[in-house]
Amino acid sequence: MSPVVVLVGPPGSGKSTIAALLAERLQIPHRDTDADVEIGAGKPISDIFVDAGEEAFRSLERAAIVAALTDTGVVLSLGGGAILDPATRADLAGHNVVYLDVSLTEAAKRVGMSVARPLLLGNVRTQLRTLMEARRPLYAEVAKLTVVTDGKTPDVIAAEILEHLA
Repeated sequence: MSPVVVLVGPPGSGKSTIAALLAERLQIPHRDTDADVEIGAGKPISDIFVDAGEEAFRSLERAAIVAALTDTGVVLSLGGGAILDPATRADLAGHNVVYLDVSLTEAAKRVGMSVARPLLLGNVRTQLRTLMEARRPLYAEVAKLTVVTDGKTPDVIAAEILEHLA
């Protein structure tokens, strides 16, 4: 068995917001692998990056994803960089994966100057552009559905996904 739906996308695409809304509408739990990593490590992701580096974070993230993909009847949201791991992309095959696509302009507005996102430190817009360009084909590779989130409310996005799930 597996999650009802798995959300992927770049920072600022609305994964956490939409996952919580879908879970509420479907009356099932929501699980977020970034939250799983933080709980398991006992500290925020930004601290994991500072204390142990990105490689250590990715290892914790991978373990969280493997565990979460066996969780039945949940809405699952993955961290923005989760799809960088070829094993994770392979594991997502057969799952109902939705890619929340967002423009750079909209993502930058949503993310703001968040220090909680260690890969976006410095020039947020430039860092975000680089991440989005590198990851966009990987999100598309794993997705069964792509939903562009620009100019849409969370309710509209959730309704589009629920229609696809029906």
